[in-house]
Amino acid sequence: MTDTQFDTTTYVKQMALLLDLQLPDEYIDGVVENFDRIRVIAQIVNEFPLAEEVEAAPVFEP
Repeated sequence: MTDTQFDTTTYVKQMALLLDLQLPDEYIDGVVENFDRIRVIAQIVNEFPLAEEVEAAPVFEP
């Protein structure tokens, strides 16, 4: 899916219906703005190059 095909407003409204979330109309714009911010951050993280030999850690150890 490319950015030109993704409509955040439609996504938010469909997910609210799917989750049976009563999302008042006055909150939709704010939720959409936050999802757009999240999408930008996720894109930065997903585009970060990793070497092929890097493996996911099975257990988090601080």
